[in-house]
Amino acid sequence: RGAQAVCIPAVHLHVTAATMQVSQKDFEKAQEQLKLLKKDPGNEIKLKLYALFKQATEGPCKAPKPGMLDFVKKAKWDAWNSLGNLSQDNARQKYAELVSSLVSAESASQKKDASPEEGRHDGYETLIVTTKNNITKIMFNRPDRKNAINPQMYREIMKALEEAGKNDSTIAVITGNGDYYCSGNDLNNFTNIQPGEMEKMAKDGAVLLKEFVAHFIDFPKPLIAVVNGPAIGISVTVLGLCDVVYASDRATFHTPFSQLGQSPEGCSSYLFPKIMGLAKASELLLFNKKLTAAEACAQGLVTEVFPDNSFQKEVWARLEAYASLPKNSLAISKQLLRNLEKEKLHAVNSKECEVLTERWLSDECMNAIVSFFQRKSRL
Repeated sequence: RGAQAVCIPAVHLHVTAATMQVSQKDFEKAQEQLKLLKKDPGNEIKLKLYALFKQATEGPCKAPKPGMLDFVKKAKWDAWNSLGNLSQDNARQKYAELVSSLVSAESASQKKDASPEEGRHDGYETLIVTTKNNITKIMFNRPDRKNAINPQMYREIMKALEEAGKNDSTIAVITGNGDYYCSGNDLNNFTNIQPGEMEKMAKDGAVLLKEFVAHFIDFPKPLIAVVNGPAIGISVTVLGLCDVVYASDRATFHTPFSQLGQSPEGCSSYLFPKIMGLAKASELLLFNKKLTAAEACAQGLVTEVFPDNSFQKEVWARLEAYASLPKNSLAISKQLLRNLEKEKLHAVNSKECEVLTERWLSDECMNAIVSFFQRKSRL
């Protein structure tokens, strides 16, 4: 035996071990990726995944065959048993490859559905911006982060609004890619900040936020929000600055400012009481009440709610009809509706950002954010 062991090349042993390590790592990664799939792959694929997982973790099927009438267990047993003596390494590899193909197919489908290539604007990483049929569509495109807004995304939204305000489109539309409309500020913006950097971060953040909201206040054309899913924080508050808000019936509206030790922004401290009355606005802005789409519509924040299964079709047919209206007439009429409030809105925006700077620097706010991350890590 000793002689035989010497005859085996050491390099071969090293490569085999590395291959097995990679296979196990890919297998574990594939299990995590599978949890993130949004679409049901179908029973046939699920049976293949089940069989490969059992083969990879337990080896060939040795379980007793279920009875003919136990359809589910029998289907699983048949799928596993059909793999015969396939090695555990090969089963892990095939499992990882199958999951990878599912992830790639779903990603390609999302990109295809997200926007037509025609009229696509270059220079955006966190958005998909297109102009077609007299409509500039600004789509939040961080679906893996529930379209949470980071500093880069703030700047890109401002750039997109500037372009849409100047180009030949008649209206601009804001919407989200994936299941969420937008989950508000990416709270990772608050992590990894050194104590000495807090004041600069807060001041810079307030300047960015003030400029961001100002772009909504000053936008010269009709601006329409198409809320395809849950909306949180800043993505809710600026809805008051949009001219029309259409929502899917699966959308929700949540501004958990008090929960995070913060305060309202987006001119909501002024506009929401005007839109829905002081008592209802207080429930939303002070006490973190989450509104359904129907509730938001009843309170005047949302213009109309559509069934989710027909939402995109109905809304975009309507938007295309709006975009065929005389462009200058729409822009002039919007200015008549909005101009009297502009000075007041800019003053409110400035005050809200001033207060938020103080909140971000407070111990109460930082403790609330730390508690949020602790709760999140326990989920």
